[in-house]
Amino acid sequence: MLFRSIRTWLAVGRHFSTEATLKKGSRPGTTGGDGDTLGRRLLSLVYPKRSAVIAINKWKEEGRPSPQKYQLNHIVRELRTSKRFKHALEVCEWMSLQQDIKLVEGDYAIHLDLIAKVRGLNSAEKFFEDLPDRMRGQQTCTSLLHAYVKNNSADKAEALMSKMSECGFLRCPLPYNHMISLYISNGKLEKVPQMIRELKMNTSPDVVTFNLWLSVCALQNDVEAAQRVLLEMKKAKLDLDWVTYSTLTNLYIKNACLEEAGSTLKEMEKRTTKETRVAFSSLLSLHTNMGNKDEVNRIWTKMKACFRKMNDGEYLCMISSLVKLADFAGAENLYREWETVSGTKDVRVSNVLLASYINQDQMEVAENFCHQIVEKGVSPCYTTWELFTWGYMKKKDVEKFLYYFQKAISSVRKWNPDQMLVREAFQILEEQAHIEGAEQLLVILRNAGHVNTDIYNLFLKTYAKAGKMPLIVAERVKKDNVQLDEETHRLLDLTSKMCVGDVSRILS
Repeated sequence: MLFRSIRTWLAVGRHFSTEATLKKGSRPGTTGGDGDTLGRRLLSLVYPKRSAVIAINKWKEEGRPSPQKYQLNHIVRELRTSKRFKHALEVCEWMSLQQDIKLVEGDYAIHLDLIAKVRGLNSAEKFFEDLPDRMRGQQTCTSLLHAYVKNNSADKAEALMSKMSECGFLRCPLPYNHMISLYISNGKLEKVPQMIRELKMNTSPDVVTFNLWLSVCALQNDVEAAQRVLLEMKKAKLDLDWVTYSTLTNLYIKNACLEEAGSTLKEMEKRTTKETRVAFSSLLSLHTNMGNKDEVNRIWTKMKACFRKMNDGEYLCMISSLVKLADFAGAENLYREWETVSGTKDVRVSNVLLASYINQDQMEVAENFCHQIVEKGVSPCYTTWELFTWGYMKKKDVEKFLYYFQKAISSVRKWNPDQMLVREAFQILEEQAHIEGAEQLLVILRNAGHVNTDIYNLFLKTYAKAGKMPLIVAERVKKDNVQLDEETHRLLDLTSKMCVGDVSRILS
């Protein structure tokens, strides 16, 4: 949750929709006199395959006013806000080819950032290397540093920071904030204090620095350190934002400091506005974690008064809150409301209610609910089938959990092995001496490309518990290119003295 809060804070300034941008009318570009603007045309392209360059050239061919640099910069900003990075990059590239448009370092910094997002890190590095020396300054270096952080290239990021320090480019907190974010995401929290010390030697921390620092305190579960950071923030006379208080509230709740949590929640709500819409969902979650059902309902009512329509993420958050507060009837009612107003058929929202049924051991209700949502056009995903797998594993229903596990793996192109699920499944099979199930599970895992020494050992333990010897196991191990360890040899030797288990119809 803390990492989500960090990412949310960094993204909050970009939280606008394309539709909202279009409604601003003529702001993003030159006007053709009929209400048409270049900005409108570019923002209406929507599909990445359509070309922004063609749209600009057509605009000029129609005799429209030639777009000015400040107007194109505004369009690029709006496209980035709408995550239309490919079209934003095309506009930047078009600008770079115009002799009458003089670009500054900040323009190249944005251009580099877009290249990293659209074409990858190698292309961004090549772009940086090809820049004139006078354009490889603080802004473009910081943009490249951001690309390294986003791509988790820690060595390159540290090397660039060292070079920026030599060149005197560390005069603002942004590069340091990038590095602190990198260390947090990599779990290298011990490097953060030194980075903050270096920051203070060259410049002053901003609110993002302090919020990241607070997140480190929260990850280390250090309430006293967080309070010291908060005191330092207040001494610096910075405007504390909702993320500051959200992070503190999380930490207080975790340490059962409910009075302090209540106080920081009030401060957080004071800083939650229409412009920081995502903060409302955080308020819902925090009140839920404190068990404040009345407050959760009050915040939801406040959200409905502030915004014309709730989005899927907000419905998902509120339904999850009601489920956690054991208000299952309320969750079902809200889900039905979502069905009537959304139209997206987002399976993530359905999965919240499905999980609540499964957690209550209402497997028949869960299956009926799943059939209903499919009939209404919702497409189940891996998580849907995984929920059923865990539900039937809990009931130790081998036939059912293997059926749903197969469906789960079949629903994705490449399966990310879930070691806990696999071990739990084999443990149930071993308890029941269920060699047919063990064979089926081995086939499922082999087809998913996940067969190794540990899997074979778990498989052989099931046979050992059943007092049976598996057929042609040596050939299968060889075919699967699995290395045998001491445990494998022990289990093979043990089962070789047992009678043969006849499950040849399952073998593959």
